[in-house]
This record gives sequence, structure tokens and C-alpha cells, in this order.
Amino acid sequence: MRLASLRVSGDEVLAIVTGDRWLAVSDLVTGGARTMADLIAAGAPAVESLRGAVDPAAIAARGRPLVDAELLAPVPRPGKIVAIGRNYREHAIEEGVEPPPAPLIFAKWPTAVVGTGADIRWDPALTAQVDYEAELAVVIGRRARRIDPADALAHVFGYTCANDVTAADILNRDASFTQWDRAKGLDTFCPMGPAIATGLDPKTLSVTTRLDGEVRQHYPISDMRFPVERLVSLISFDLTLHPGDVILCGTSVGVGSMKPGSLVEVEIDGIGTLANRFG
Repeated sequence: MRLASLRVSGDEVLAIVTGDRWLAVSDLVTGGARTMADLIAAGAPAVESLRGAVDPAAIAARGRPLVDAELLAPVPRPGKIVAIGRNYREHAIEEGVEPPPAPLIFAKWPTAVVGTGADIRWDPALTAQVDYEAELAVVIGRRARRIDPADALAHVFGYTCANDVTAADILNRDASFTQWDRAKGLDTFCPMGPAIATGLDPKTLSVTTRLDGEVRQHYPISDMRFPVERLVSLISFDLTLHPGDVILCGTSVGVGSMKPGSLVEVEIDGIGTLANRFG
């Protein structure tokens, strides 16, 4: 099941997406959730009820074209964005460093979040080297505190695409002070979307990044050093994860810089393509 957050007549709307068409959940289910936050807060029973009500034929007949929709980030303002650095050995080698013995955790800020189609902008007086980093993003569905890896996936609501945009020159200057958050948390530096997919097995997925149509990254998520269940568990021992929080799982080899006007696309099987132009 693919779920998207749209803006319709100025309001946020939760939609079911099938193929290239969408239908508001409230039009499909009487009394259904109106926003993604409402559905996540309602928990697993509401998700399963919605799954049972999904009728692809009805969406095809009554739905509207997705290409004409104003897509927001699936979770427009997460409470927390917990990001993981160097979770793929190849990326650590690319950076010329040893992979860390435990997940390297940093934060991105809710004000960094934008949806597919939004421009990524930066002040050229602040940074002159901005990199893309395509990643799987995990959306939490249940409160998680000190949980076992075997139970971790039961706390996951679904998955989406993310771009951990990074001001590489700021990162290199700040790295000597072991600070990553500033370089990675600027406004518009966390595109996510286009939808949340539920019921996926992350180990079977792969990530592809295209810069102006040229493939720059292609890697299987199964290459993660710390897989999703371990990340959710380990983070839950450091802090409480709440419904709607997001974990960015790290990127692999092929990171590179963008120029103003460049189009970067992050595609993950079963989720869709996150596309953003760099302003």
C-alpha cells in the first residue's frame, strides 16, 4: 500500500496511490484518516482496515492524476529525524575513513523537510559544494523504547525515499569539531517522498540515484552494515522513538556534488521516485 500527503485547496490530504492516480482516504473510507499523522497515530488496526478497503479499480475510476497533484513530504513535519552516517562500507572507503564500529548518529531538523518537486536552495555565501546522498527512510509507527531487534520491525509504519543533502564544504570544516548537524540540517536539505510504502521487506530493495538523467548511485539496501531492525533497536536505547519520527539509513558509494539547476532523482523499488531540482 502506497500513501501520500498532498496539498488540496490549501489543506493537507492523505491519499492512497495506485499506479499514477490518487484518491483521498476520506473518500474511500467513511470517517477515514484525513492526514498521514492521523493515520499513524491511529495505529496498526486503522492501517489494516484501510488496506482491506483499498480498491484499485475504484481508484482508477474515481482517482485523479498524480502528475497534477501537489505532493508534500509524506510526513511533512516529523518530530525527529535521526540520520545514520557511514552505514555502507563502500561509502566509508569512498570518504577515505574506516567504517565506525557502531552507528554514527546525527540529526536533521524538521525545517529541512520538503517534498518531491520542491526546489533545494542554499545561500552561495554559506556553501559552494552541496552533495546528494540517496537513502532509505524509515517512518516509525509505534512508540519504541529499549526494544529488541527481533521486535523492531513491528514498530515501523513504512518506508520512503530520502535525500540527505549535505553542504560538503561546511561538513569538512566542522568535522574537526565532530559536528555534522549544521552541514546536513539547512532548510530544504531533507527531501522525502513521493509516498510511504507499507508492508515492504527493506532487505529486498535497491536505491538508484540519477543526476540530470545519469545514474550515479545504484546499490542494494541489503549491503547496510546495520540493517533497519538493528538501527531501530539501537536508537531506541538512546532515545524514545515516537510515531511519525523518521530514520535515514545512510548512503552507499557514488555521492557527488550538484550545480544550480541540476535535477536529482532518488528511486527505490515499490516506493517511487523522489525528484528535486537544485536552485
